[in-house]
Amino acid sequence: MNKTFEEAMDFRHACKVFDETKKISDEDMNYILEAGRKSPSSFGMEPWKFLVITNEELKAKLRPACWNQVQVTSCSHLVLVLAAIDAVKPEFGIVERKFKRRAMPQEKLDFYLGLYADHLKETLSSDENVYSWTARQTYIAAGNMMTAAGIKGIDSCPIEGYEKEKVEEILGLDTTKYQLSVVLPFGYRINEQSSQEREKLEDIVEFIN
Repeated sequence: MNKTFEEAMDFRHACKVFDETKKISDEDMNYILEAGRKSPSSFGMEPWKFLVITNEELKAKLRPACWNQVQVTSCSHLVLVLAAIDAVKPEFGIVERKFKRRAMPQEKLDFYLGLYADHLKETLSSDENVYSWTARQTYIAAGNMMTAAGIKGIDSCPIEGYEKEKVEEILGLDTTKYQLSVVLPFGYRINEQSSQEREKLEDIVEFIN
């Protein structure tokens, strides 16, 4: 039975121990991935790719490069969230194709392409700057996927503790196209684990009227 959004938020925590005997169904995994696919992004560029790994040998190979964290091998599905590099550069044509998904006259399309290139002139000036921009956006997709998983009673654990270049090398990534942003295991907790306590709302929210 699906949880409500609020129940999913209370349920979700950074799961440290997954039950290796339990596997996520294709239906539930697609539900999680759809939440990532439909996530918002700057200019609607959707600058991400999701590698879904269930191959146990590959997971074992990746684990040492992820600070030997057990979640990498004990999870049901290991999702590597990649940040796009070349795909957000106007000269590669993908930006124009994505703008064209919304029907508009050529004059308006040219305006948006010019606005995009001008607004992001500094951002697009180097792959390092591009990665900084696109990687931040992948966290929107990752957050939505973790909440979607929580709705299905599925656990997750976002991991930044990894050796980026080693993981990319193991995967054989062309880093001019995509670079690793988040390691995101999904599975089922091996036993009931208490959710992390959060700060009180009044301590982190200030209303300005």
